[in-house]
Amino acid sequence: MSAVGMDNRWWRQLFNGLDAPVLAVALALVVFGLIAVASSSISIADRALGDPFHYVRRQSMFLVLALMGGFLVYQMPLRVWQQTGFLLLLFAFFLLLLVLVPGVGKEVNGAVRWVAIGPFHLQVSEVARLLLILYVAGYMVRRQEELATRFSGFLKPVMVVAMAAFLLLLQPDFGAAIVLLVTVMAMLFLGGVRIRDFSLLGGVGAMTMAGLAFSSPYRVERLTAFLNPWADPFNSGFQLTQSLIAIGRGEWFGVGLGSSVQKLFYLPESHTDFIFAVLSEELGLLGILILMGLFAFLVWRCFLIGTRAYLSGHHFGAYIAWGVAVWLGVQTTINMGVNMGLLPTKGLTLPLISYGGSSLLVTVTALALVLRVAREITPVPNLRREVKA
Repeated sequence: MSAVGMDNRWWRQLFNGLDAPVLAVALALVVFGLIAVASSSISIADRALGDPFHYVRRQSMFLVLALMGGFLVYQMPLRVWQQTGFLLLLFAFFLLLLVLVPGVGKEVNGAVRWVAIGPFHLQVSEVARLLLILYVAGYMVRRQEELATRFSGFLKPVMVVAMAAFLLLLQPDFGAAIVLLVTVMAMLFLGGVRIRDFSLLGGVGAMTMAGLAFSSPYRVERLTAFLNPWADPFNSGFQLTQSLIAIGRGEWFGVGLGSSVQKLFYLPESHTDFIFAVLSEELGLLGILILMGLFAFLVWRCFLIGTRAYLSGHHFGAYIAWGVAVWLGVQTTINMGVNMGLLPTKGLTLPLISYGGSSLLVTVTALALVLRVAREITPVPNLRREVKA
């Protein structure tokens, strides 16, 4: 057997079962994101740091690290994550508590959500969300019968996630708490929990989150400002009115890539939470529909992979794929809804598009896990027999 033949077989074995549509759409969104960060951040970086390419250069560095990490995760069997679920849970709570320690958590705009690791600021909610998804997926496999037949089987993971959401609210990060709770509840529902249990606990949870939303004057102001931002366009409604102006200027085909006016001096967080508004201004309705289509296809494909895994008996992989699909769908919908004034303002990024190393690293890792699920439910040929031949 020649060395060339061995190398070819090794290469085929390495990428056997790779879901090309997920990879292609994810890469398209990442490239889309780099272009968007470059366009939306040049003016801000030049004015604040004297380096117009500061943010896009850092985002490119994060992307390289994310792709390397994603490749390693793709090569790791899912049973490793399933067997270490409790350790992942402990690490998630360690991060959520660590960021609340005075002097450790980094405060930005009144919120303490980051831990400094050298020059890199880790947003702990991003990592904790993925770790909790992995833990809950493992729990659902171990306690499948209890989950489907007893209220206690449903209550246990909900209480764990509720404690994590409480720690997120202390940061405060209401948006991340909502995404986490919705994602886990959707996973449990898809996992076969009884409708009556789900309705009861889901109703209580929804009322609790509504009560918390109106328990703080700061949250009440943000919740009500989006109803009529023009009532106070220079204070509480400033960010949303500028976002709506940017979206309106885009019209059908946009003002052209790099030609946004709102990103120059008017729209806060134009390269992070409100990057969608800048893209709407520059690319118009046509460009935004393409972006939405890419996200919709990615979420649908993750759901499809999860369904295939479930039907093939790989329930752990199915729950992971479904969890990632719900997470991406919910966070994308909230970010776009906030930018268009359909939802109250939340500090959530647009996955794979907004500037932010933590979001990019964790999202790529999550998609690598979905690709691993697709790989493990695809029959792998026995290459050893071919090599002997």
